[in-house]
Amino acid sequence: MLKKIIVGLLFIVTLSIGITLNEDKAEAATYHTKAISVAKSHLGVKYKWGGISPSGFDCSGLVKYSYGKQGKTLPRTAAEMYKKGKKVSALKKGDLMFFAPNKASRPTHVAIYVGDNQFIHSSSSKGVSYAKTSNSYWKPKYIGAKRI
Repeated sequence: MLKKIIVGLLFIVTLSIGITLNEDKAEAATYHTKAISVAKSHLGVKYKWGGISPSGFDCSGLVKYSYGKQGKTLPRTAAEMYKKGKKVSALKKGDLMFFAPNKASRPTHVAIYVGDNQFIHSSSSKGVSYAKTSNSYWKPKYIGAKRI
């Protein structure tokens, strides 16, 4: 009888741990997906240096705003954002992509990876828009990604 009780308790503990881990994964996927949705809802918004609102965004302003709407507080600049999160080598939706004038420089541009080899960002030439990871302008400037 005692053996059945112990086995039953272990099952319940294992099940509850599994549920908690799955909830954490679901939460992470949800806020990344929602941050992407926020950014997408602002496609076409004009670039504004120092802009942090739908009236105009710079690159880090768009990222900060999109994640902020999901309760994630990020620093103001691309360089400060680069100090946060976990470095990743394989991109997943919602990862922050960082770019610099050269590999030795600190990041001057940040974007959100949306999947299918594309990212969303606010560029001075196109405002909030998509770009391909293979884009001839951005690809050589890519210095890494972080998962928030």
